[in-house]
Amino acid sequence: MIALLTGKIAFRSIDHLIVDVAGVGYRLMIPLSTFYALPEEGDVRLHVHTHVKEDAIHLYGFWTLQEKEMFLLLLTISGIGPKVALNILSNIPVAELRAALSEGDSRRLSALPGVGKKTADRLVLELQEKIRRLGAPPAASAAKSAPGASLPFDDSLSALINLGYKESQARKVLEAMEIPPGTPLETILKGALRVLVK
Repeated sequence: MIALLTGKIAFRSIDHLIVDVAGVGYRLMIPLSTFYALPEEGDVRLHVHTHVKEDAIHLYGFWTLQEKEMFLLLLTISGIGPKVALNILSNIPVAELRAALSEGDSRRLSALPGVGKKTADRLVLELQEKIRRLGAPPAASAAKSAPGASLPFDDSLSALINLGYKESQARKVLEAMEIPPGTPLETILKGALRVLVK
């Protein structure tokens, strides 16, 4: 079973990646959070989940171990396969997902694409206690301690921390950016990551 891959980016797109490892190309499906963290080219190191079915073997790649662990937790829920789990991680940072599950916020979860009310309720029912045992995510508590901060700033900070950057480093970059009101989270993250990966 492949659990970790280190190699060069041979191809990069919004939903998958081909990593060249000593001349062998491995195709990995990835969430958006991993896509935004990737360099344009060069060496990468990804945490991998090998998903084996009767007729195929699929690889799923993650920039952080936290993403991979949450992906595996989501797969334990009946009715949630790799595609839905990847979609969930593409639309909410891990820290926010953990906070929503811990607090039983099924309304927040049901707002995610591909997750209806029944699935959201099942996620809370089956994962709330597991998440609580893991402890509160630092990014979620940081966002709550600054009620006056803008939501896009908090979301961006949470996403960057989730991607493995130190809070002080991520906050410094975001505070130095000019973020007009209404700027999409995706645009903010791209701008911040351009600075952080240098």
